[in-house]
Amino acid sequence: MYKKVETEWGGRLFSIESGLLAKQAHGSVIVHYGDSMVLVTATTQANTREGIDYFPLTVDYQEKTFSAGKIPGGFFKREGRLSEKEIITSRCVDRPIRPLFPKGYFDEVQIIATLLSADPEMEPDILAMIGASAALQVSDIPFGGPIAGVRVGRVQGQFICNPTLEQIKEGDLNLIVAAGREAVVMVEGSARELPENAFIEALAFAHESIQKILDIQDELQLAVGKPKKPFQPPEINESLRTRVKELTYEKLGEAVRIPKKLERYRRLDEIVEEARVALTVDFEGQGKSISDCVGELKKQMIRNMIISDNRRIDGRGKTDIREINCQVGLLPRAHGSALFTRGETQVLVATTLGTSEDEQRLDSLIGETFKKFMLHYNFPPFSVGEVRFLRGPSRRDIGHGNLAERAIIPVIPPETEFPYTIRIVSEVLESNGSSSMATVCGASLSLMDGGIPVKAPIAGIALGLIKEGENVAILSDILGDEDHIGDMDFKVAGTREGITAFQMDAKISGISSDILTKALYQAREGRMYILDKMAEVISEPRSDLSKYAPRIETIMIPTDRIKDVIGPGGKIIRSIIEQTGVKIDIEDSGEVTIASANEEALQKAIKIVQDLTRKAEPGQIYLGKVKRIMDFGAFVEILPGTEGLIHISQLDNQHVKNVRDILSEGDEVLVKVLNIDHMGKIRLSRKEALGHVPENHTQ
Repeated sequence: MYKKVETEWGGRLFSIESGLLAKQAHGSVIVHYGDSMVLVTATTQANTREGIDYFPLTVDYQEKTFSAGKIPGGFFKREGRLSEKEIITSRCVDRPIRPLFPKGYFDEVQIIATLLSADPEMEPDILAMIGASAALQVSDIPFGGPIAGVRVGRVQGQFICNPTLEQIKEGDLNLIVAAGREAVVMVEGSARELPENAFIEALAFAHESIQKILDIQDELQLAVGKPKKPFQPPEINESLRTRVKELTYEKLGEAVRIPKKLERYRRLDEIVEEARVALTVDFEGQGKSISDCVGELKKQMIRNMIISDNRRIDGRGKTDIREINCQVGLLPRAHGSALFTRGETQVLVATTLGTSEDEQRLDSLIGETFKKFMLHYNFPPFSVGEVRFLRGPSRRDIGHGNLAERAIIPVIPPETEFPYTIRIVSEVLESNGSSSMATVCGASLSLMDGGIPVKAPIAGIALGLIKEGENVAILSDILGDEDHIGDMDFKVAGTREGITAFQMDAKISGISSDILTKALYQAREGRMYILDKMAEVISEPRSDLSKYAPRIETIMIPTDRIKDVIGPGGKIIRSIIEQTGVKIDIEDSGEVTIASANEEALQKAIKIVQDLTRKAEPGQIYLGKVKRIMDFGAFVEILPGTEGLIHISQLDNQHVKNVRDILSEGDEVLVKVLNIDHMGKIRLSRKEALGHVPENHTQ
């Protein structure tokens, strides 16, 4: 059955239709907004894997190049593996819908969002998010939606619903919010040192903006939605639950108070194994159920300890931050480096400076773009005491790196002031808590250690939530276990002036605005504390770059002289590079960027380029080389590629009968520029230059 619903939204028509495409999927919709079209499908199948204890949800967002009227680059001329942008969008769609499936639902679910038409003025990620909710709503898959997403920008203090790409560039906020009727499910975005009160206003604006999108999803479901499959979460044998509690309660009470993560984990594993052995006879073949009972009891015990006793696993209070240790300059050859340790979370961060040749080239739907700032995050298995294959960056690595990169970008100096390509690499060495926020802190320290003139230091902090009825505990600087058993993961990064990046994921159906407001100001207090600790080690960028970093100078040359620097087939510029070892980039505007780690080589290359492009000036004295002898005078090269004529009458103070009596080809001779006519012909004089110092000491 076909149905289309629509509404005006942010000044454009927004619509969702179902029943036209992909009808064999369990749920499918097409979302239209402007010229953008996204097809989103939802399918499920009964899980056949034994012993699975997690919800196998897969979300993939894919961009087809035909959507923008392009043919893919590369040899194969077809779309390949997902790009980083597609992966980040896939995560953005996954995170708000995942907590809305019923607890204990372990059937496989796959969401595929396909961009069919790309409007160049806007990002399509919001459409994929709304489409995922709508496809699930009309399907028979159990789902506690609907939810909807919106992007909020702010230009000159005014909030904009679903801003264009140009408005995002102009403004100081790029916020994505996903929410249901009553509460927010996910927050993602970046800002240019946005004050906390403005962020709270933006959340309220976003929540109000999505209500009409929830309305049309309800209308669509009522018209074409399938009945939901009945689902009952698996029940644990109450007798088993009671026996497990009798056997493990006191032991668990001691174990959850062990502050060291690995020691705590070892003891918890021992308790599970002891319970399995003790209950083997009475509950044969129910090892997984025994483990689940212990895990459930442990979770509730930690939550009660925090709510009732105001005590966390490692003994801290709700707002306490773990011990922080910072070091800079650890890596002698890196251009900047830092080690940031917060409790049992540790990251080693290195900064490398490069030239425009090192920019990252991105082939996107909007055309080829370049990135001069990159932050890469790596999470090796040893950081959590595990063994697994290294297979390149995971989706998590890409997402965490993107969050940290967005946090740092607002303080990176503009290219006009600092013409370097910057790459930051964060190696997570230990993890128990937010390594992405530790990466933000380490990146800030590393940049300052490298002498990069950042606008201000940046710190990040992760907060968690335990909510039992009306009892609420917001936890600063959460541990991994507190994240696992908690109801929210809220990360905030920024300077002393304001917020630069944020990310919130709910583990429950939603987070109220009151809780988010309190968490935001609690995050600010924690951020100030961390910035103070960082400032004890380094509070501002070093006055100079590392001696191993390239030096970059930019000079301007006349555009009509670019050919003189490049030479036929690039002969001249290759010669300069071979002589000096520098890197040279020439723009069509005449901007020449020269980079080298050797100051002497840099200055030599600059001198060569300036000599190649210098123009002769009337009245100046030059040391030239005789190129050709004629009966009426001599042609002399006074600058590379620039010749003038000394007429026989200007060779000497005495009368000259034969030019060769005075000059020969290859002679060096001092000359003065008498004038340059409208055709560019240069008249020279030897007799007026006698006894003067030349303008050009070297060729």
